[in-house]
Amino acid sequence: QVQLVESGGGLVEAGGSLRLSCAAKSGRTFHTAAVAWFRQAPGKEREFIAAIEWSGDKSYYADWVKLRFIVSRDNARKVVYLQLDNLKSEDTATYYCAADEGRQRGYADDFEVRQAMRYWGEGTLVTVSS
Repeated sequence: QVQLVESGGGLVEAGGSLRLSCAAKSGRTFHTAAVAWFRQAPGKEREFIAAIEWSGDKSYYADWVKLRFIVSRDNARKVVYLQLDNLKSEDTATYYCAADEGRQRGYADDFEVRQAMRYWGEGTLVTVSS
């Protein structure tokens, strides 16, 4: 069992940046897990943003991200980051990280990664003012 905690959300002006963090509160396998970021805006469905495999060598992005967001990880610190740049008001949402079962698994595409997510954090709110 892995407990995930997101941090780094807050209020930012349009055009600004934030760096979100996802850390394992418990569990020994976080450094062997693929981690994905999702977000959910009020009244909308949850949507996939990005994912990174356990080694950090392979990452996946939703088409709409268009290089504004970058996912990375530091396995020594057991943290996965999501850098948010050039934020827009429509990026306002609660951002969640999720992890798979941590077996150093590789994936063929982002669909497989999304399907493999088993553990979820409680989210961190990002509010972008226009």
